[in-house]
Amino acid sequence: MRAGILGLIVAIGTTASTAVVSGFKSPLTRTVIAATANRPVAAIFPSAMAATSVDNNNDAPEADHVLYDVPVSNNGARCRIVLYKKNISRDRVNIISPASIGGLKSAEYKRLSPLGLMPCLSIRKAAPYDGPSSLAESDTIARYLLNEYSDVGPSFQPDNPRSNQICRWHDMYLTPIQGCMYKPSSRLPFGDYPDRKSAISAYRTNLNIIEGFMAEEDGMTGTGSPSSSPSYLCGGGEVSLADATLFPSCVFASYMLPKFDEDPTRPMPPLPPRLTGWFDDLRSNDEAFSRVYREIMDTLVTSWEGTNRRWDDIWLAGLRDTAPSTIFDEIISGDIPADVVREDEHVLAFRDINPMAPVHVLIIPKDRAGLTSLRKATAEHTNILGRMLLAAGEIANDETLGFGDGARIVINDGPDGGQEVNHLHVHVLGGRKMGRTFG
Repeated sequence: MRAGILGLIVAIGTTASTAVVSGFKSPLTRTVIAATANRPVAAIFPSAMAATSVDNNNDAPEADHVLYDVPVSNNGARCRIVLYKKNISRDRVNIISPASIGGLKSAEYKRLSPLGLMPCLSIRKAAPYDGPSSLAESDTIARYLLNEYSDVGPSFQPDNPRSNQICRWHDMYLTPIQGCMYKPSSRLPFGDYPDRKSAISAYRTNLNIIEGFMAEEDGMTGTGSPSSSPSYLCGGGEVSLADATLFPSCVFASYMLPKFDEDPTRPMPPLPPRLTGWFDDLRSNDEAFSRVYREIMDTLVTSWEGTNRRWDDIWLAGLRDTAPSTIFDEIISGDIPADVVREDEHVLAFRDINPMAPVHVLIIPKDRAGLTSLRKATAEHTNILGRMLLAAGEIANDETLGFGDGARIVINDGPDGGQEVNHLHVHVLGGRKMGRTFG
């Protein structure tokens, strides 16, 4: 996950250095870093300094391991929870930002993590160690740390079947689509899901599946309110790798999923009830988990919500359909009859009551999703736009409707374009040879 500006600046060191500005593509990121060059990080984001684990001390001791990570990274957070719970000192594992070596795309970082992924662990142990010099995947890093420091702190139950099932489910079915909660439209699709809405639905479904893995006898409160001591996922009062894996994602989900409620006046709980109880327990009663919660939330609130306003252009989080309903909405609901020629779960096609050709069919999306006009479309709407055009082509090829060898397919957009109903629709006209005049 790309860090917010807060995480990037905090990670650079006690001052924001212009030397690393060119390592980031975002103009906003480069501007803020450049503007804050030579200013102490504590003066820029004072609330972040107490919570962050990122090294801000140029005199930090040489460590056996360096974990490249930033406070907002939820994948890296599972590794940080392991380190915090085991109380591993900085001379053994130092945590610094990829910005310190030029950023995720730099040649130096890619020597450690070929795909430029975060977190990444650089292993600097002396001989006779002859293992890999770096590891670049959070579950692999976490399990390496558990083995390396098995003599201190909790074991995290690395061989517990319940824990491993939750970790695996999280990494297979939540991680690939978690970007649906924060990535801009240009980063579609999300895993196997072509649009944000379906990916968010799948994310909620998989949280419910993980909820189902939790049994009553495991000691979970399931009340949605903190108990007097932490309740861990695998029971017995002992933390597991499942807790460290799932908790950071639940920080994101608890903060972000409410932004996507289609009816903000009737919000859906971001987490199912027993996960809510577990999450609140750890956030309130376990210092390592509370520390990670503060690290992530500092960036989400200060930078993503405040400085770069990440959600302003994300459908349902910032962009919402506030246009009044139209006659097409009443046709979709069945309140107004129509001569329907085609219908599926996504589109509805019916004959125009004022035809401009022998055959004149209108195609509309059933879920308008803000598409009052084509000019309002973003990458969020790629799927429904494709379905509308596919339906138009199939209808134009249907001789039983009266179409011949071709058709005119038109979208009138806006008042000057001749659009009369503020609900995106496609005209398919045929039944005769069309002229060459368009305007």
